[in-house]
Amino acid sequence: MRILVTNDDGAGAHGLSVLHQIARQLSDDVWIVAPETNQSGSSHALTLQVPLRYREVGERAFAVRGTPADCVIMGVKHVLKDRAPDLVLSGVNHGANLAEDVTYSGTIAGAMEGTLLGIRSIAMSLTIGFDPEGKQHWKTPLTYGARLVEQLLANDWPAGTLMNVNYPDLAPGDVRGIAATRQGRRDQGGLKIEERSDTWGAPYFWVGFSHRRSDPVEGTDLRAIADGMISVTPLYLNLTHEATRETLGQTLTLDGGGRLKDAG
Repeated sequence: MRILVTNDDGAGAHGLSVLHQIARQLSDDVWIVAPETNQSGSSHALTLQVPLRYREVGERAFAVRGTPADCVIMGVKHVLKDRAPDLVLSGVNHGANLAEDVTYSGTIAGAMEGTLLGIRSIAMSLTIGFDPEGKQHWKTPLTYGARLVEQLLANDWPAGTLMNVNYPDLAPGDVRGIAATRQGRRDQGGLKIEERSDTWGAPYFWVGFSHRRSDPVEGTDLRAIADGMISVTPLYLNLTHEATRETLGQTLTLDGGGRLKDAG
């Protein structure tokens, strides 16, 4: 099995090394194509206005001056153009990708791009910031990651589907299980803009979410992580809301002059 590994935290990120170790438990044919710099929050952006450049940073490892989506395209269409990978792994992200995070995440976008190219793709993220001692439990994805990938690949996936895996902020022995979940929805009251001043007194701003405990809905990715479980959410690239599409199909019409009819 040929595996392409990418991320959004950058080619020097610890989580990328962890994911490479996971991939190496599954195959000897593992390649890394990752962003030169941190691309967190870049979502599914492509670099279109400037040329892409890349350099070799190790054996079967390359850094691209671009986004995670750029990296997957470069990996599949250039670096591995002789034979496409059988699997794209993206992560392990430094922080969870839950609920609406998936719309912003470059980690998810790496797996999305792989899916668009017809390759089964899995995104992995580690929840960080809730351990009372401030620990980061990278041994947790290392312990469970390879076997989890094997279990996922043993299942049939519909076309256009990718897997979003999130590990709880716990040591391996404290993980309470694994759950197949749906995408949750955060309380947007946690979204904040923090204003600061630079050395000249001019204001600047940071966007982020407050870290706080909540009571997420059962069955969601947020609930699984809150319960100390590994969350696996199948995400679907077709964003069409079918019920609304059917309603619109019955109400959107043109009059005889080729103009939209008035509502009602």
